[in-house]
Amino acid sequence: MPIELICLDADDTLWHNEKHFGATFAAFEHIVTPFDEAGVARATLEDVQIRNLKLYGYGAKSFTLSMIEAALEVGGNRMPTDAVARILAAGRELLAHPVELLPGIEVALDALAERARLVLVTKGDLLHQETKLAASGLGERFSGIEIVSDKTADTFRRVFDRHAVAAENALMAGDSMRSDILPALSAGAFAAHIPHAMQWAHEMANEPADHPRFRKLERLGEVVEWVDRL
Repeated sequence: MPIELICLDADDTLWHNEKHFGATFAAFEHIVTPFDEAGVARATLEDVQIRNLKLYGYGAKSFTLSMIEAALEVGGNRMPTDAVARILAAGRELLAHPVELLPGIEVALDALAERARLVLVTKGDLLHQETKLAASGLGERFSGIEIVSDKTADTFRRVFDRHAVAAENALMAGDSMRSDILPALSAGAFAAHIPHAMQWAHEMANEPADHPRFRKLERLGEVVEWVDRL
């Protein structure tokens, strides 16, 4: 059956993202270590980050708030104001990092756009995601931009409805098994998993076994070949 709509994730599918969060995580540890007698800074931040998703959502601003909260949990009254200021500076640096496209992305998008409408489906802070998309130079390749608070099967159903396509004629490509692949499959679409070398543990999940609408691929360009076969 023909694919009429191709949905694409942004962070770590089109451009590098997780490596910048990793660098900010390291900066947080460096700031907090002098006050981390129990050696729990990393684990505390991971726990706080997951706990705060339902309050702040995803993205750099949420991560910055979680770093401050985790630092106060680790250091308590011993955490100086200067440490909080340094964490805020690390958060601003995360928000301002340059957009670095993954190899071959522009060629792959151009080829996909010849085969179906492209829609960007990404989660996170609205302003930051819009800023990154503008800096990427890729915006004109998409017929629609969907910046959502989370990706669920219902999220994808709403996207398909808005773009007037049946789920069986849609395909989602992304690096996250939890957010890109499993919910798209649950909504009835095809899904291409393109794992990034650096992955956030929260986004990992077991891949579906022998699912007829699922493929695990090495690069976005391979989606072109799969769409042609479909």
